[in-house]
Amino acid sequence: MTLDTKTQTSDGRSFLFVVGSSRADGNSELLARAAAEQLPAGVRQRWVDLNALELPDFRDGRHETDGAPATDAERDLREATEGATDIVLVSPLYWYTVSAQTKRYLDYWSGWLSAPGSEFKQRSAGGTLWGVTVMADADEVRADGLVTTLHHTAAYLRMHFGGVLLGNGSRPGQVLGDERALARAKTFFRQDAPLAVFPGAAA
Repeated sequence: MTLDTKTQTSDGRSFLFVVGSSRADGNSELLARAAAEQLPAGVRQRWVDLNALELPDFRDGRHETDGAPATDAERDLREATEGATDIVLVSPLYWYTVSAQTKRYLDYWSGWLSAPGSEFKQRSAGGTLWGVTVMADADEVRADGLVTTLHHTAAYLRMHFGGVLLGNGSRPGQVLGDERALARAKTFFRQDAPLAVFPGAAA
């Protein structure tokens, strides 16, 4: 698995950055790395590029006697996910939601939830989910669908939700000219991340 780990003194928090872009060094990843640079030195960072994994499309085997065997890539990805206190989904905005690579990763969560002896839901509860996305449209309301997807995912798993860091850009590197996004990146991971709850539900 393509996993970039920065070895640092741990203070109990471990960030997993899951990059779901279709191209290397995309705008969303650039913005995420700008935000990650602001994390304290004691916070562990791990980066995984979904586009570089040999991860097949998810097959729902919940109602089958024999599910598809897990690949090495899936096992490594699950271990990295379960070992993180904070998960950051880094995805460009495609058709008003997350990329296909990111959606496939979330689909695998469904399988991990129902795997025999799984503690995935229990392990996820209390953690924090964040998002970073860059889009070509300057109207940030266009990203509401992506934000809702991540918020509701966090709510289902009883996770905290830190929100989504938004940026503007289309051509490679263009987000680096988005001064507002870069300013928000400096404090993004410092903000409170409340427990996510579905609309109308009690916390």
